[in-house]
Amino acid sequence: MDSGLNSLLKWSIENSANSAPQSADKEVSQVKERKGNINADALRALMGGPSDAQLMKESIAAIQSHDISLENKLLAFDNFEQLIEQIDNANNMQVLGLWTPLLGLLENEEAELRRCAAWCMGTAVQNNVKAQETLLVVGAVPVLVKVGIEDPVESVRRKAIYALSSEIRNYQPALDATLRTLPEEILVKSRGMGRKLDAGDMEAVDLIIDELKRRSQELEIRSGGVHFAKSP
Repeated sequence: MDSGLNSLLKWSIENSANSAPQSADKEVSQVKERKGNINADALRALMGGPSDAQLMKESIAAIQSHDISLENKLLAFDNFEQLIEQIDNANNMQVLGLWTPLLGLLENEEAELRRCAAWCMGTAVQNNVKAQETLLVVGAVPVLVKVGIEDPVESVRRKAIYALSSEIRNYQPALDATLRTLPEEILVKSRGMGRKLDAGDMEAVDLIIDELKRRSQELEIRSGGVHFAKSP
């Protein structure tokens, strides 16, 4: 039996054996107290509705579809971002195989899709070590650095820098990977006193992020825009 439905069955058994009649007010009060223990996905499944996992998969599928308008793709991205604000859903991205397509969207020709992809990455890894580990493993750090420095659209660069900021805070392996990827001039300025940077040192991390933001603001965008080629 599905684990979510199993927990729902257990909840039902534990809470259905009332030995004596109760007043309506008391019964409503007890239901309100107990409903927080019900697995939300299991309840939706029992009622015939999609689970968060299904909604997440459907959102990414819609974003990747050639038959969906940009407006609806952005709506799907908005729904996806709201779902992964919940840490369990963010951690479930790996199980559902959603990190790889999300990473691929950083190279999409449509700037708004690149922006949303970076935004969702930042949301997923914020204060979430498990997601930070996964983002590093899928190779997103050098891609985010490239987008944060070179993307022709300022709003895209800003979201990529936001994602990097969320990824490297309190997670040393991601900070080390970022430092290996950054241009030398940024490293020189962010390592002002020549010390090893600590991911737990927020002032040190801010130096890197602030320098990336400064570079982004000064970047001259070539006329006609730049289109990213798909990775082989």
